[in-house]
Amino acid sequence: IWAELLGLDRVGRHDHFFELGGHSLLAVRLLSRLSPAVGVEVPLSTLFARPVLCDLAESIVEDLSRADRKDLPAIVAVSRDEPLALSFAQQRLWFLAQLDEAGTNYHIPMALRLTGRLDRAALQRSLDGVFARHEALRHVFVAPDGKPRVRVLPADAGLPPVEHDLCGRADAEAALEDLCREEAHTPFDLSRGPMIRARLIRLSHEEHVFLLTQHHIVSDGWSMGVLVRELGQLYRAFAAGHDDPLAPLGIQYADYAAWQRQWLSGDRLQSQARHWREALSGAPARLALPTDRPRPAQQSFAGAGVPVVIDPALTRGLKRLASQQGTTLFMTVLAAWAAVLSRLSGQDDIVIGVPSANRGRREIEELIGFFVNTLALRLDLSGAPSVAQLLERTRRTALAAQEHQDLPFEQVVEIVKPQRALDHTPLFQVMLAWQDAAVERLDLPGLAVEAVGNAYDQVKFDLELSLGESGEELAGKLHYATALFDEATIERQRGYLLALLRAMVADAGQPVGRIELLSREERTYLLEELNRTEADYPSHKCIHELFEAQV
Repeated sequence: IWAELLGLDRVGRHDHFFELGGHSLLAVRLLSRLSPAVGVEVPLSTLFARPVLCDLAESIVEDLSRADRKDLPAIVAVSRDEPLALSFAQQRLWFLAQLDEAGTNYHIPMALRLTGRLDRAALQRSLDGVFARHEALRHVFVAPDGKPRVRVLPADAGLPPVEHDLCGRADAEAALEDLCREEAHTPFDLSRGPMIRARLIRLSHEEHVFLLTQHHIVSDGWSMGVLVRELGQLYRAFAAGHDDPLAPLGIQYADYAAWQRQWLSGDRLQSQARHWREALSGAPARLALPTDRPRPAQQSFAGAGVPVVIDPALTRGLKRLASQQGTTLFMTVLAAWAAVLSRLSGQDDIVIGVPSANRGRREIEELIGFFVNTLALRLDLSGAPSVAQLLERTRRTALAAQEHQDLPFEQVVEIVKPQRALDHTPLFQVMLAWQDAAVERLDLPGLAVEAVGNAYDQVKFDLELSLGESGEELAGKLHYATALFDEATIERQRGYLLALLRAMVADAGQPVGRIELLSREERTYLLEELNRTEADYPSHKCIHELFEAQV
């Protein structure tokens, strides 16, 4: 199992999971395979405590000796004769959609430029194939009695792209921008569907732009990887005159939704609810970040972003630090981000939202659907912790959250009952999204494929830091609400994060609160330039004469 997930030919009994390239998401996938194989649930904390293969095996043997082997409940197909239930996550988004039917904040857009000879028939068959294969993409949401239910569109309904021909037009690029903007901002009708749509824009005989937009209620980031991979496999097969190469799926998203409602009940539900009630009790309702403008009475979702790049040398240093402290890269960056937010806000109790893939079951890894959950991680920076102490606190918090990740965020909010307001999101206003999974690229034979436009003009929170490994470095973006912040402010915050990460790598024993965040230029500006208040004045006159002149 280790070799399969880590992409290795061989794994030795004394090998260390994280030193072989394991990370948080791979750890979750490992346990989703391991638990059914051995018959006991293996907590994530066990893998972090005993990451060497033989030690982990010994721990599992100890667990087996204390408990009877039992098969974990399987996800099975449910009848399609009865109305299908929404998952907890779908139910939350459906409710939000009723409050803002014209909203586009939960769209998942993709725009790709295709250069080369496009086989349009193969592309159409590929889109139809994915649409038929994944039932979630055919979900529509009806509520005749006020209670939402899922209705499934026919598998043969197809997904024909809307086509536009800009060939030969002088204003082709401007028209393309307009079409991309129109596509991203056209709302879905949840009661009619489908929740996915495509456009194909022809710029020349061998240049097209392909737009694919999904509603988050049927998809998520992981699902995008599945969709892109399968579209490529189908296109390759159909363009070569072959049949569908994909193995049939054993279950569909609706089967998972039914299983989830049965599984997350009783003692398990109470245990998860108890954890979050205790973890978030008394947490601050709002992170008091200094903003460039007053917070509007109602939250604005207008946003922008600045790139964040952590160079290879610093990335290697962070990996060493994580290995020495028994954490992951994600936990290390999370600790640093919390420390920056603490310094900016003057608060030592920080809550940060973290998306969790929530794919802890082997059966759902290849499904398209809305599985992702949001975890509210509460970081304690009180008592002047050192870098090492903060990393240990962050590690404990992250592991506990992962082991209680099944309770949907909306239910967590209902349990904690934070103070609600229209001007900010409940529990947290800052997000850290970690892109653990390798980003799938659409691979179409005979075509060069590249992303079109990287505009990100909507945010769900005040600040959203998105990072992931890209080659030998960490790269991503820091998105921000433009109603609150100027770009220059966010660029400074990016600098604070990089400065703090460098200092953490240099000395894990130093107090986090004493790490210098300001660059030499910013320190000079604050202490010297802003304090240059000298001005010329007529020194030969007395003070009462100057006063009279001023009057």
